[in-house]
Amino acid sequence: MAGRIRQSDVEEVKARTNIADIVGDYVSLKTGGVGALKGLCPFHDEKSPSFYVRPGVGRYHCFGCGEGGDVYEFLLKMDHVSFTDAVERLAARIGFQLHYEEGGGSPSDGHGNRARLLAANAAAEEFFRERLKAPDADPGRRFLGERGFDAAAATRFGVGFAPRSWDELTKHLRAKGFTQEELLAAGLVSQGDRGVYDRFRGRLIWPIRDVTGQTIGFGARRLLDDDKGPKYLNTPETAVYKKAQVLYGLDLAKRDIARDDQVVVVEGYTDVMACHLAGIGTAVATCGTSFGIDHIKVIRRVMGDDNSQGSVIFTFDPDAAGQKAAARAFGEEQRFSAQTYVAVGPDGLDPCDLRLTQGDDAVRRMIDAKKPMFEFMIRQVVERFDLDSVEGRTGALRAGAPIVASIRDPASQDGYTRELARLSGADLRDAVRAVRSAQRAGPERSGSDDRTRPGGRRNDVPGAGSGGPGGPGSQGAPNVASLTPTDLTDPTQRTERETLMVLLQLPGEVGAERAARVLQVRFTHPTHAVVRDAIASQLATIGQAGWVDRVVAEVPQAYAPTVNALAVAALPQGGDPGRYARSIVDGLIDRDLLREKAELTSRLARTDPDQTDLRRSLQVALASIDRERMRLRGE
Repeated sequence: MAGRIRQSDVEEVKARTNIADIVGDYVSLKTGGVGALKGLCPFHDEKSPSFYVRPGVGRYHCFGCGEGGDVYEFLLKMDHVSFTDAVERLAARIGFQLHYEEGGGSPSDGHGNRARLLAANAAAEEFFRERLKAPDADPGRRFLGERGFDAAAATRFGVGFAPRSWDELTKHLRAKGFTQEELLAAGLVSQGDRGVYDRFRGRLIWPIRDVTGQTIGFGARRLLDDDKGPKYLNTPETAVYKKAQVLYGLDLAKRDIARDDQVVVVEGYTDVMACHLAGIGTAVATCGTSFGIDHIKVIRRVMGDDNSQGSVIFTFDPDAAGQKAAARAFGEEQRFSAQTYVAVGPDGLDPCDLRLTQGDDAVRRMIDAKKPMFEFMIRQVVERFDLDSVEGRTGALRAGAPIVASIRDPASQDGYTRELARLSGADLRDAVRAVRSAQRAGPERSGSDDRTRPGGRRNDVPGAGSGGPGGPGSQGAPNVASLTPTDLTDPTQRTERETLMVLLQLPGEVGAERAARVLQVRFTHPTHAVVRDAIASQLATIGQAGWVDRVVAEVPQAYAPTVNALAVAALPQGGDPGRYARSIVDGLIDRDLLREKAELTSRLARTDPDQTDLRRSLQVALASIDRERMRLRGE
């Protein structure tokens, strides 16, 4: 049996993998400085991006929560896979053939692990898609056709059909080598009085994929009159499928979402299909659960939702269930930085029915005619009252005031106060008083604090807001976390830190000779000194593949996050990176030379005039320092 993966292969796969491509499957990344990318952290909830990726060194770091590492660590923490699974996934992505050593444990062949569950789902999806072509799948094809979806649309979205048999899928997958335990763990089969049987039978099947495009579960629509099960049946919770964290269609929509700063949240699989086919490529839907906080986190990461320029558009049915969904979405509205809107189709038609009856243009017009979420909610509340009566107008005003009171932006709140007065037929002064009364009656709705860690403790990054890690010209970049906080008001400590950053990030620009010289400098900051020693121990390999990894391996474990942060922190944008790197290193060398010169000058002043040999050697040393400083300035 194959064993552990060869270490040389592990390193080769990592060297060939662009970490930005992997992280980019989960997080919308934007330029974050020279050679760096930034986005919203996938490991904690935040409103401003503090998550940085540096492809050149193959590492990431969040300056908000402290998570960081290489591409393998990202997959381990993000998807909770084993190390072997992570290596195998990346190897398959780049087409690299792995080699295994004997006796070191087996690769992904044990039942129930993530790789096997994903493989089982992929095989099941292929089975379902093929079965859609079979004669007994006519109800499924007819369902699609009646809703305006042809064979090409079914192929595009991977739609399939589950035969009515109790065990056809089970037999098919068992023949491919999957065990009964694996099929149960994947949620593809169920166990009851009659033993193990196919979970999905006689239904139209949609594959549910994660943001990377891997099939993690299925949604199944009832077709037959004698099927007494629920209208929609989804995969149960498994090790790979967490319905509260999944959005159907996100794998297809993520690029358009990031590009357009827009996401359209619809209510079902066919609505997603209709929107995409109509040219609304940003549409997604929840999978058998209400829209919630975890969905918001996923959207914000993919969207790069760190400003108010984007838009999140919800579509709701006008029935009671739709109104309830709208209220839930409104309850979480301020967790978005983007503006939130509601789009309702004419006559209450959902996107699928609207496309079927009025065409693609009608779907696009429906989205274009979106209304701000606050306006929609105010209208919904006001319309419940009889505005022809004084009591009704008073009730509408009182019901709408808390909604307006929850608006944080003063200008928007003033505008919606006037809108509430207009819609309810109340006097503006009465509306103002009602809103102020609502503000005093209860706390303002608020989103999560993007600087708060789990447990409620604020993550105060040492030196945050003091110029960032790049020094002058680095606008808003986060500071490097360390065991002993760096004092950014101390020019020497700041230069030490920046020197370590360029040695880790731009070793080729610094050069081996200059690096060797600066590593002889006495570092005053204790944490910086530990990192300096680790770099010095690996100086012979500076700039080679795996450079940062070797430095990380050299420091005590507690210092590894600091090295990672230094290797990822943003450098100043603009200008020549090489010139910047050399100027930082030369600046620290010059500071050290000035310190040494001051010590020698003081010693010379204390030396007895009769000690001519000692005085001469001190003067020679001082002259040497002056020459080295002149050489630094001349280069």
